[in-house]
Amino acid sequence: MIYTVTLNPSIDYIVHVDGLQLGELNRMQSDLKLPGGKGINVSRILSRLGVENTALGFLGGFTGDFLKETLASENITTDFVQVTGDTRINIKLKHGEETEINGQGPTITPEEADELCRKLDSLAAGDIVVLSGSVPSSLGGMYYDRLIEACGRIGVRFVLDTTGEAMLRGVSHRPLLIKPNHHELAELFNVEINSIDQIIYYGKKLQEQGAEHVLVSMAGDGAVLITKEGVYRSNVPQGTVRNSVGAGDSMIAGFVGAWAQGGDVMEAFATGVACGSATAFSDDLAETELIHKLRKQVEIKFV
Repeated sequence: MIYTVTLNPSIDYIVHVDGLQLGELNRMQSDLKLPGGKGINVSRILSRLGVENTALGFLGGFTGDFLKETLASENITTDFVQVTGDTRINIKLKHGEETEINGQGPTITPEEADELCRKLDSLAAGDIVVLSGSVPSSLGGMYYDRLIEACGRIGVRFVLDTTGEAMLRGVSHRPLLIKPNHHELAELFNVEINSIDQIIYYGKKLQEQGAEHVLVSMAGDGAVLITKEGVYRSNVPQGTVRNSVGAGDSMIAGFVGAWAQGGDVMEAFATGVACGSATAFSDDLAETELIHKLRKQVEIKFV
């Protein structure tokens, strides 16, 4: 079983307004409410690939109920910890350009934090846990370390998709996969990265520190996969970029889903690239048909 963990999920409320006038009454041309959160994005793509998975994390209030109902409608099993506060709403205001207003999310109590750790303790060896996104301030900066330790106690493989110190600490615990983009990779080492050779150099450092697979996305320049066997690069499928939100999460879902179903690393890499590209070419997360169409375009070469 694959489990995804989203510590601070959201409803992404997308609002289109023509000619926004600050301080005046404005009327929406259209609006859309979508489940938000990096782990939830991974679950949604896994479901579209036909890969069974369970979404974990913290949900609360009427907004949390909306998320559970929406995920259930997409045939995603959920086992969230119920919290006392309301799950946040993130506003994506589109008015020629996009303005984002993100909610802070509910305060997580120590008891609620402990309950999620106990859920991981009940998993089975061979399961995979995808840890994605930022950590709410109420949980403290070391909470991912607790979840990673829980995975280690029972032999559960984990994927880590976060930034900063939490990423650097987590790498030493031998994650199955980490997926920084090229900007995040530069931030991890406090450097500027201007070439594919630099991406490979710093990606190898993360692999040497413990990550089994390092997948670096480079937007329109494709992606690089670094393993102990070697370095591989993908091309970029053809399409028009319409959306960057969730593309990295989709790439993780494609990789992990294919790998967990017995695919080799190259098939996992190619499926990840197809999923990430399909989301980038869509208004929401990628649909199954487009993923399969783009998979035929993906080519992997040894660097």
